[in-house]
Amino acid sequence: MNAVERFLKYVSYDTQSDEHSQATPTTEKQKVLGAALAEEMALLGLSNPHMDEHGYVYGWLPATPGCEGIPCVGLIAHMDTSPSAPGGPVKPRVILYGGGDIVLNQDLGIIMKAEDFESLSKYVGQELIVTDGTTLLGADDKAGVAEILSAVEYLIAHPEIPHGRIAIGFTPDEEVGQGADHFDVEGFGAAVAYTVDGGELGELEYENFNAASAKITVRGLNIHPGSAKNKMKNALLMAIELVNMLPPAETPAHTEGYEGFYHLCDMTGDETTAALSLIIRDHDRQSFESRKAYLTRTVDYLNQKYGADTVALELKDSYYNMREKIEPHMYLIHRARAAMEAAGVIPLEVPIRGGTDGARLSFMGLPCPNLCTGGLNFHGVREYIPTDALLKMTQVLVNLVTA
Repeated sequence: MNAVERFLKYVSYDTQSDEHSQATPTTEKQKVLGAALAEEMALLGLSNPHMDEHGYVYGWLPATPGCEGIPCVGLIAHMDTSPSAPGGPVKPRVILYGGGDIVLNQDLGIIMKAEDFESLSKYVGQELIVTDGTTLLGADDKAGVAEILSAVEYLIAHPEIPHGRIAIGFTPDEEVGQGADHFDVEGFGAAVAYTVDGGELGELEYENFNAASAKITVRGLNIHPGSAKNKMKNALLMAIELVNMLPPAETPAHTEGYEGFYHLCDMTGDETTAALSLIIRDHDRQSFESRKAYLTRTVDYLNQKYGADTVALELKDSYYNMREKIEPHMYLIHRARAAMEAAGVIPLEVPIRGGTDGARLSFMGLPCPNLCTGGLNFHGVREYIPTDALLKMTQVLVNLVTA
């Protein structure tokens, strides 16, 4: 199978992770794809393909004769898909894109409008894999899984291509921030690795946000509205006041590139209790710490205004900018650039406005920059991927590991 065929097969598995689950992995259905991948890796002839008790899939391609001394390189992708859109059943469709809008679902009136998705203009005349408008596609990151195994299959079919030992790892729960929680870095045995988990063809990333999550509880005092004057403390209004104290221009909708933000993800409650979930992001570590300190001061101010323990803040770091761990190993970036150029792909080095397993793995002792998959519009029903990108990235990965 080539990468397109593999991808179409893998997206038939619903592997959506669950941010509210306490299980490992967060959904049992991720293991269904994991078991299938381990079986496929065994059929390909990889060494010790298996899925561990946490749902992580591992396998190794031995070095070709004479290349045993080359340090082991890892290739990593995640199996789960985002909880942000329905995860299945995915009904992919391959179309030849002639320009203009794409009708994803005629019956439901779901359209991918060219004016809203400017990236489409680059792919006129190409084959695109799209959804039926009711689910996400799963290119994030089943495209990475398909590209890695297709590259491995190519190397096995061409033993004349020299390469060192290659470690393969597929993780669960990346989309809910837990993809590296149980990754066996020591057992993986790679000196360095790449996650194949980026976007548009050509993207090469070794910088990402520093990230934190904030859980805020606001406790009010509910009094009957008819006799509430100078007595009621409405938790919802105090929660809104807190949000309005955050810089209004520092949200995802107002920032790009290296600019950080505060993002309100969820707010629920009533007059008595309100709960808010926020994330904090910034590429610069000092600015990141300043953002967390500002949120803490805001909570302290509201507690002084409305009474102690009115607002409770639980602030937790999620991951850090991998750049500081990659810079001592910049040959990884030079090598990736060369692999792309040899495949006719123009490298585009961009900062990640998010994070990957690679960011956390880099701080766990496995330097791990991120490569593109070729997919676009992740986490939504208008996600798509050009078939050419799947094939190109397969070749890039073959070039990357060639001795």
